[in-house]
Amino acid sequence: MKLLHIDSSILGDNSVSRTLSAAVVKRLRETTPDLDVHYRDVAAAPIPHLTGAYLAGQSAEVQHDQAMQENLALGGAVLAEFLAADIVVIGSPMYNFTVPSQLKARIDRVLVAGKTFRYTETGPVGLAGVKRVIVAASRGGFYGPDSPYAGAEHQESYLRAVFGFMGITDIEFVRAEGIALGPDQRKTSLDAALGEAGALRAA
Repeated sequence: MKLLHIDSSILGDNSVSRTLSAAVVKRLRETTPDLDVHYRDVAAAPIPHLTGAYLAGQSAEVQHDQAMQENLALGGAVLAEFLAADIVVIGSPMYNFTVPSQLKARIDRVLVAGKTFRYTETGPVGLAGVKRVIVAASRGGFYGPDSPYAGAEHQESYLRAVFGFMGITDIEFVRAEGIALGPDQRKTSLDAALGEAGALRAA
């Protein structure tokens, strides 16, 4: 079984989402000793954002320079790695009400028509196959459905929409909220989220 572990926080060792995603992977390793884990840090090694030239370059009729050939090869590798994974664990903080742009750039390389979804006369159909996605999410404030800021939440809602669009329905969230509201709240939220990570079902 293959697991793809992606971190996207720019805060390094101070990151709550990195702490949580590591705990999730640790739990899954404990329950599945032969788990094949591939790690990607999209903050430390970001991939380029999409460009018009990249999209046009996907046509076989377009001539590519060396840089574009490498960019297209990178996109193909990112897509293949995602499709090969049985489990995807994502460490995602909330930056300005949504996911980090580095994570968005990687998602853009796997949300590919004809590969992970297709349009039909009755609407889109997901093609990504059966996968389990676990998101280790951190937020500075509280953005749940009962919060006055619920309408500003474009982190979890975005990720649910993206993976659902690709046909993935097994999506779980481990959340630490309110971590910017003082050290006591940060510890309380992190401890609770770590408890959730340690209780996840086996891989």
